[in-house]
Amino acid sequence: MAVIARVPLASGLLTGKMTSASVFAPDDHRNFNRHGEAFDKGETFAGVPYDVALEAVERIRPLVPEGVSMAALALRWILMAEAVSVVIPGARTPEQARANAAADALPVLSGETMDALRGIYDELVAPHVHQVW
Repeated sequence: MAVIARVPLASGLLTGKMTSASVFAPDDHRNFNRHGEAFDKGETFAGVPYDVALEAVERIRPLVPEGVSMAALALRWILMAEAVSVVIPGARTPEQARANAAADALPVLSGETMDALRGIYDELVAPHVHQVW
């Protein structure tokens, strides 16, 4: 049995590039499906309210090691889960695809980092998704 983690960067949130001022095109699901208006809300920002997700991103930012992208940290964190076999992140450019693939080669995250990430997840993310999934 394998666990395949789809949309591991939460519709781009875990790249660390979005802000409250980010604007999405009218045909972008991040614009029209935040509450599941068109399809399962878990497909958009992993089902977490945008403002809460941005807060989580800001709390993660100081945990990102020098020279590592937030996306790579997020992918490495997911890949450290024993049950996860593979992640399927999106990429718009060959460079992004290569960077995503390289996340597996990052050093194992420290226990301190793992605990901090778990705390952020438990406090901000889990209350919005665990009762749904």
